[in-house]
This record gives sequence, C-alpha cells and structure tokens, in this order.
Amino acid sequence: MKALIVIDVQNDFLPGGSLAVPKGDEVIPIINELIPAYSLVVATQDWHPANHQSFASQHPDQQEFDAILLNGTEQVLWPDHCVQGTFGAEFAPSLKLNSISAIFRKGMNKSIDSYSGFYDNQKSQNTGLTGYLKDRGITEVHLCGLAADFCVYYSALDSLNEGFGTAIVSKATRAIDKSEFMEKKNNFIQLGGKLI
Repeated sequence: MKALIVIDVQNDFLPGGSLAVPKGDEVIPIINELIPAYSLVVATQDWHPANHQSFASQHPDQQEFDAILLNGTEQVLWPDHCVQGTFGAEFAPSLKLNSISAIFRKGMNKSIDSYSGFYDNQKSQNTGLTGYLKDRGITEVHLCGLAADFCVYYSALDSLNEGFGTAIVSKATRAIDKSEFMEKKNNFIQLGGKLI
C-alpha cells in the first residue's frame, strides 16, 4: 500500500510568505491532481511557537540564514515563519484538504527545529507518523510539497530509515536552493530512494 505525504504546503512558504520557496505555489495544482490516486494521504504542518530558537529574531547578534550551533546541532536561522495560529502557518487555501486523513505538526518544541515529518532534528522525539502509516499497512511512501531541499528531503531520509519504500515526486516539489537540492537528491538516491 502506498501513501502520499504532503509536506508543509503553508502560506509562509509560498510567494509573498516570510520564507517563500521560489515558485512554491506551482506545486499546489499538481498535488491536488495526485491526491485522488492514493488510498491514504497525510500532511505535515510546520507549527512553531513565536519564540522558536530557529528564528533569527531570537538571536539579536545574528542575521537571517546564518548557521549557529543550537543544543549541539547546526541550525540555520530562519525568518519567523509558520507561527502557531497565524495566517502564515495555515495551509494554502487552494490545497484540497478534504482527502487528507491526518495532519502531523512539527517544530513545536522551541529549542529544537524539525525539518522531517517523522522526527525533530535531534531525533529526540517522533511525531507518530511512522506508527500511523504502519498501522494502515503502508509499505511505500511518496513525498511532495515544500521545500525540496529541507523538509521534503529530511522526511524522505527518515522514511527510508523507517523501512518504507520512498520516492520524491519531483514535479510536485520546489527547492529553496536548487543546487543544494541536486546534491541532496543524489545522496537520497544512493541511499535507495527514488525520484518519480
């Protein structure tokens, strides 16, 4: 059984959002077309407290996109984004949510960022996504959404590690940095992942 995981198609990652992925809005009609082909569709949602330590605003001596060590893990400092309860954290209005059976929120611990839909960046806490998929007999996972080089990529790696056949739907994702995604994509393929 295959499942589709829709990663972080939220207003702040779309053009005009605080952490916009170039052409991120282009994935929405493609994802809407994909959804009916899957018996199970779930979504992830970045859901940060306003004082999240991955925000550059919480580090007055740093700039956006600087990298620091946060609790021993390298952390890019992002613009404030996907703050709980804000418009930016909401799913894109044109994303068809009716067939999405569950939403897994991530990044709620202010001290640890969470790119993957399965675990936080320190692997100290899981979201319950693995158990949810396995309970429903899922053996293969296809990922789409935003951004290809961060949340889609790290979710895909964790999916492989959890034992799922894993593929990224390349036309249904966009990257913040295309060249960085090319490198990460090659690594994903070497580890047994697929692009479809």
